[in-house]
Amino acid sequence: MEVLPYGSSAVLVQCQATETLGLYNAARAQLPQAIDISLGEQAVLITFDRGQRPPDDIRERLEATALIAHTHHSQRRLNIPVTYDGEDLEEVATLTRLTISELIEAHSSSDLTVAFTGFAPGFAYLTGLDSRLHLPRRSQPRPKVPAGSVAIAATYSAVYPRESPGGWWLIGRTDKTLFDLDSTPPTLLAPGAKIRFEPVTDR
Repeated sequence: MEVLPYGSSAVLVQCQATETLGLYNAARAQLPQAIDISLGEQAVLITFDRGQRPPDDIRERLEATALIAHTHHSQRRLNIPVTYDGEDLEEVATLTRLTISELIEAHSSSDLTVAFTGFAPGFAYLTGLDSRLHLPRRSQPRPKVPAGSVAIAATYSAVYPRESPGGWWLIGRTDKTLFDLDSTPPTLLAPGAKIRFEPVTDR
């Protein structure tokens, strides 16, 4: 873990990808005065009020609880219904050398975890994807990906919460709303949440 100053009122904690959720939960427990805690693939950004210096012992506080916090992620579990008819479904099956049925089974049988959020409000990077579905991003991104698109790229799966550009492989779609400003909180998927995609069979 490396704690770096990030302006006068924030610190950037760089770490291994396997440590981010633990550090995120540790920061939430140990630093209630922080006004925002954001995590990425290998870093956690902790922001305090303007003019407030981060505590001098921030590293010690995080190290003291990170290992414990790592084993106490959110226990919230959510099933997301998916109609597997994405624009890239057949090409993904060809690239992975799976049948369509095998591809759907591999994706829907994976126990996924929200590792971090970013790119767009409500967009969650889900880890735990079956290794047979690991593919690099598309060489040519799309200027528009429909809201609700279920996609894979690299070692992640995700759902596009709103229409946006994107370079992931589209394998399905869901009617689940992932981001709603009128909801509290507006984002459905939070770091540490457990996700399972559920094939829709009645369409």
